[in-house]
Amino acid sequence: MRVLLVEDDVKIASFIVKGLRSAGYAVDHAPDGEEGLRLALTEPYDAAVIDLMLLQRNGLALIKEMRAEKVNTPVLILSAKGSVEDRVKGLETGGDDYLTKPFAFSELLARVQALIRRASGVSDPIRLSVEDLSVNLFTREVLRGGKRIDLQPREFSLLEYLMRNAGRIVSKTMIMEHVWDYHFDPQTNVVEARISRLRDKIDRDADQKLIHTVRGAGYVLKETRSLPE
Repeated sequence: MRVLLVEDDVKIASFIVKGLRSAGYAVDHAPDGEEGLRLALTEPYDAAVIDLMLLQRNGLALIKEMRAEKVNTPVLILSAKGSVEDRVKGLETGGDDYLTKPFAFSELLARVQALIRRASGVSDPIRLSVEDLSVNLFTREVLRGGKRIDLQPREFSLLEYLMRNAGRIVSKTMIMEHVWDYHFDPQTNVVEARISRLRDKIDRDADQKLIHTVRGAGYVLKETRSLPE
């Protein structure tokens, strides 16, 4: 999943970026409000973490502009201001959640995960399931038919993205942007290689194949009997 961080404090930004990437997220960091707005309006994100006190354009103005341009990316506001009035103003402007500084990274991560869950319509707060395949988002445990499957961090992120979009075709470009955080290069086969490795782990010993290639379109995680035409 892909997150936009807009934060002008170098130390805080480094702390958040490192933590999110360690948790398997692709992260873009904007050091000021203008760059943050440019990215928010031109790139697809699953969530944004935006500080209020920013250079060039403050966080509230950034969020207001995002909403005016119909960008519905869920936003977690960061601020040293923690009064009720400040929180209400941030939420009324278009923020979805509010976290005051200083904060524990575990709380920030949990709030980002909650925003993504709500935006994608996932009802279970910790588990994604398709047929007999299940993923625990907190423990990062993957089970297929009750059997544990060990995945590398990037494989887990790829599987999570496919499962959050279960039943929908995702293109190579979408996968590159949300899992690897860079634009599609037609000369690279990194997506094909990772899909092949993931499919080998998820589907190899199963009668029901879940990860499918849709020629000319991308990939879909879905039960075989309900594949798209």
